[in-house]
Amino acid sequence: MSEEAWGMTEQEMRERVVKLAFGGDERRLEEFCEVVRGAIPEGTAVVLRGSSVTGERYDDGAPFDADGPGTSDLDLTLVGPEILGEYILDGFYLPGVHTKPLSDKDPDIAPNLVPLRERLQAMVKRPVNIQATRDIWMKIRGDWLGQSYLTLIGKVGE
Repeated sequence: MSEEAWGMTEQEMRERVVKLAFGGDERRLEEFCEVVRGAIPEGTAVVLRGSSVTGERYDDGAPFDADGPGTSDLDLTLVGPEILGEYILDGFYLPGVHTKPLSDKDPDIAPNLVPLRERLQAMVKRPVNIQATRDIWMKIRGDWLGQSYLTLIGKVGE
């Protein structure tokens, strides 16, 4: 992914995320990342996707939190092979490669990640969905399909 992906630099995407999802407080994002870092296998990259990065919903173009404060979710993707083992077989779109998001719709697909999700939701006072994928799938979505994402921890592809 280039530095100027999707018409925004990594720094511009980060600033947007801090403004929209963390009330403009960079420390809140750092605390969020520390909690995630402490709950995932070493070497797992973490990216944020969706409207907190783009500023608008994918399906209808509505702005982030269009339905009121705390109504837009955070779409967290954990990238790496080891984290995939946390999801049950029914939790995969593509077995061994790409999972469904741990969310209100599928709350039981990654039992060991439920406490992390609950803690993150309490921190940000909004829904947090946690998906897992392999590096190659993240690269396909970002580089080939043009789906923007902000890397919070690690680096996709390493």
